[in-house]
Amino acid sequence: MNTDSVNTRAGRAMRTGWLVALIILLVLVADQWLKIWVKTHFYLGEEMPVTSWFKLKFIENNGFAFGIEWLNKYVLTFGRIAAVGFFIWAYVKLSKCSGLRAGFLLAFALIIAGAAGNIFDCVFYGEIFNNPMPTEVAVAFPVDGGYAPWFEGKVVDMLYFPLFSFTWPEWMPGIGGERYEFFQYIFNIADSAITVGVLLLIFFYSSDATTAFNYLFENDKDKKEGKE
Repeated sequence: MNTDSVNTRAGRAMRTGWLVALIILLVLVADQWLKIWVKTHFYLGEEMPVTSWFKLKFIENNGFAFGIEWLNKYVLTFGRIAAVGFFIWAYVKLSKCSGLRAGFLLAFALIIAGAAGNIFDCVFYGEIFNNPMPTEVAVAFPVDGGYAPWFEGKVVDMLYFPLFSFTWPEWMPGIGGERYEFFQYIFNIADSAITVGVLLLIFFYSSDATTAFNYLFENDKDKKEGKE
């Protein structure tokens, strides 16, 4: 192989690696900054209009993205940690695969950053913050201690986009007369990073995802079968 070609590929890989590191750092810093600011300036349930269709509303949850709750707290927290560990292992391995576009690795970086962002809340926030009743706001490192042990903190959410709402017609069975709001989920920057990363993989890098899967698992399978 031509030496210039090898050097060019190495240079591109290095630039992509630095860009991935920068994306992860920016997502983590922005996510934590906004969470800490909201946690220490809003009481639980308080909201602040930004536009007619966008608000900041402080809520907390024990579960997955968009407030979905599933399984107990320790399973969720250590599951997140295990998932981030797997994603980092996969990225390190995939960074050596020449058949992947840089955009795929950047989308993968968004998923890693988002998954890691919510881990900080789960692991540290219970010990760092108190959790007063509204209308008081939380303080960091309270004298009386935090609101939960290590690994049992709640995830802070605040991004709220109530784009429109309406009331279902009375004649509709089951939901008649009920108010419907779109989009009613409240989430954070980490959740957004995961969602954007996944959507990029689905709509723009599905072929790269197939290549990545084969590279991660088929190679190991072939090696094991070769040894046997």
